[in-house]
Amino acid sequence: MSNRSGIHSELTFQMIVESAPNAIVLVNNDGKIAYANNQTEKLFGYGRSELIGQTVEVLIPPRYHERHPGFRQMFFHAPSVRAMGAGRELFALRKDRTEFPIEIGLNPLVTTGGTLILASIIDITERKKADERFRLVVNSAPNAMVLVNQIGKISLVNNEAKKLFGYEENEMIGNTLEMLIPARYRTAHVDFRNSFLSRPQTRPMGIGRELFALRKDQKEIPVEIGLNPIETADGIMVLASVIDITERKKQEEAIKRQVELEIKNRELEDFVYIASHDLQEPLRTMSNFAQALEEDYAATLDDNARKYVDAIGKAATRMHSLVRALLDFSLLGRNKKLVHTDCRKLVEETIADMADTVNSAGAVITVVDLPSLYVYETELRRLFQNLISNAIKFRKKEVPCHIVIDSQTTDDKCRMSVSDNGIGIDPKHFDRIFQIFQRLHSRDLYEGYGIGLPNCKKIVGLHGGEMWVESAAGAGSTFYFTIPNLQQ
Repeated sequence: MSNRSGIHSELTFQMIVESAPNAIVLVNNDGKIAYANNQTEKLFGYGRSELIGQTVEVLIPPRYHERHPGFRQMFFHAPSVRAMGAGRELFALRKDRTEFPIEIGLNPLVTTGGTLILASIIDITERKKADERFRLVVNSAPNAMVLVNQIGKISLVNNEAKKLFGYEENEMIGNTLEMLIPARYRTAHVDFRNSFLSRPQTRPMGIGRELFALRKDQKEIPVEIGLNPIETADGIMVLASVIDITERKKQEEAIKRQVELEIKNRELEDFVYIASHDLQEPLRTMSNFAQALEEDYAATLDDNARKYVDAIGKAATRMHSLVRALLDFSLLGRNKKLVHTDCRKLVEETIADMADTVNSAGAVITVVDLPSLYVYETELRRLFQNLISNAIKFRKKEVPCHIVIDSQTTDDKCRMSVSDNGIGIDPKHFDRIFQIFQRLHSRDLYEGYGIGLPNCKKIVGLHGGEMWVESAAGAGSTFYFTIPNLQQ
């Protein structure tokens, strides 16, 4: 009866092994193959009779033969169910001497004839190819990509991730994702991560709140993250696409500041426009009465009275000029329209209009290279007029005035410059000179109201450009400004 039972058990075992989808090999204590199923024949290209009695090393590449018997004997001394080769790649060898990657599961079987090892062998060639294709796709992605396993450890990073975070690949692989997150968010992030892994789905992370990542140099950067669950042989993993939005945030802040500035400017301009109109009438009245006193009561006025009347007239005239300048400033850019303009021709016409001023100062103006651009023509003409006038006004009296107008053009913008060899500007005043009514010199030395350069900066701002100066006291000045190179 027991003999029949043993035969039945053996037949049952054979049926189970033969029906298995994987290659199954039984190895005895001597390392010899005691049994191989049909899938083993298909996978390795051997007939069953060719394998039985051979040492298992016949299925292993020669470069592993020297060490493998030692591993085999260690397993027989402490047999247990386990996956073989965890953390390293394993290869098998076919009869035709071709190698292929495998995964092996080892199970000890205790029999009356001794302990046998049942090796379940899986050909993972296609999986390796798929993994390699996946790696190639991830590496070719334009964004930083980080693959994270179910316990939050980093399994794969691409080149963009190394660039973004400043780490080498081996510094990230095996570490938890929290290494890339600022310390103040790490505790909460573990809960977010576990929550996502419990119900993985493709989605952007952090909707409605700002996200930050942490570089190796401990610098924080604002980011956007997209999460994608990936099914792998090791279970569900999450592929995170990380985008550095530092530049976008800067642009958003710049736009926000520009909008706020435009609102303030509009409010100021409206105020100035209204106030200036309201000032015109009393100023005309003051001027008219001062003139009437001089003409009609000259004989009855003593010297002091005439001096006072003259002072009133001059003050009214200066105030009228200032109000006129304020009106011009407030109206600057209203009803503006972009026109394709030959900037060199515009500058030459501006110089011709200023011929008397240029010639009386003995100024030499050199126009090197200016492009054609879409600009607000009237406003740009005024900008060059202001810069040329300033260069002449603040010239050195003992040196001939020389002005150079030049430009450099790229695909997206043109940088123009107006250089002079005048008295120069101390760098500590660079910001101040672009503020309205800010003067560096007494009116006794240089006339004006401190409105020319603010006009210039406003004109450049209307074009969406920037303006700055490079100078030093006594060393001349170069005013730079940019104009977008629009294609219309």
